[in-house]
Amino acid sequence: MKRKLAIVLVIIMAMTMGFSGCASTPAPTPAADVLKVVLILNGTLGDKSFFDSAAAGMQLIKDKYGDKVDVKTIEMSYDQTKWEPTLVDVSEQDYNVVVLGTWQMVDALQKIAPQYPEKKYIIFDTTVDYSKGDMGNVYSITYKQNEGSFLAGVLAAEVTKSTLPLANPEKRIGFLGGMDIPVINDFLVGYIEGALYVDKDMKVSISYIGSFDDSAKGKEMALAQYNQGADIGFNVAGQAGLGQLDAAKEAQKYAIGVDSDQAAIFATSDPAKSNLIVSSVLKRVDQSILRAIDMHMEGTAKYGEAENLGFAEGCIGIVKNDNYLALIPAEIQTKLTDLEAKITSGEIVVGSSFGMDTAALDKLRQGVK
Repeated sequence: MKRKLAIVLVIIMAMTMGFSGCASTPAPTPAADVLKVVLILNGTLGDKSFFDSAAAGMQLIKDKYGDKVDVKTIEMSYDQTKWEPTLVDVSEQDYNVVVLGTWQMVDALQKIAPQYPEKKYIIFDTTVDYSKGDMGNVYSITYKQNEGSFLAGVLAAEVTKSTLPLANPEKRIGFLGGMDIPVINDFLVGYIEGALYVDKDMKVSISYIGSFDDSAKGKEMALAQYNQGADIGFNVAGQAGLGQLDAAKEAQKYAIGVDSDQAAIFATSDPAKSNLIVSSVLKRVDQSILRAIDMHMEGTAKYGEAENLGFAEGCIGIVKNDNYLALIPAEIQTKLTDLEAKITSGEIVVGSSFGMDTAALDKLRQGVK
């Protein structure tokens, strides 16, 4: 009798454990239903701005979708000989979506995407030419960086005219670009227009580093601008732009960051540098990539098209962190908020380097020299 009772108890315990195990362990998503997304970077992580923002987008996807997605980021480095072979390699693999960015990858993508029509490609910060071959599996994301940099120009001009402790009497601000190319000049056009909105006599020192990874040269050029009388500078140069922040610390001048909240990035590791970054223009590559995957999941992704994203889509903005709130007078903060609303509504239309001929761009640059 005791032996029979023991057997029954064992059976009951086994069944109880089995049921509780089923209740506490969710069934894994079938492999066939997992969306595999790969991000390939034609550079490296650690730029504290553009590529880091893209990688953050992949983490946002993973945070939102969990085991429904499999995400991977590949750093191809700045060695251009690796870019096209890597794009071919990931296209050959079982990834569903390949994410990549910048104008430097356009030619390779236009050649390779038609060869893999079953794959989906998302390219950010540029667009493919949809008239060249079958690009129906490519979704291009461009940004209204001119909108964000208009506010940066207003902010810089207001800072240089202010009584902030490191401001000087000269009406001069700085702009440090990675390369003299349309996307960088789109930042510049907005920046100049914002500065002139505040004061038509504002001067802008403009320098192009010639690369996106030479931070030493970026520092040298930014120091030259500060020595010429600029008391605030705006960097749009990826990793090379970190030189601007080093120069600001050395010269004890102000800086505006780009793509990520650069003050927050250095808040712990280098607070002396962080405290000089009054704000950053956010090109929300991270949010735009998440938005693209959201649309892919919903079946509404605009493959075969390009979208231009700005304030309205939450993909452009300026940082309003503790530095900004502590340093920038309330009336300037209010002005920037009002201008952002006017840009979003279309009341203010910011100029763009895209579609602007060389003569018009040169005239704009010369006008603030």
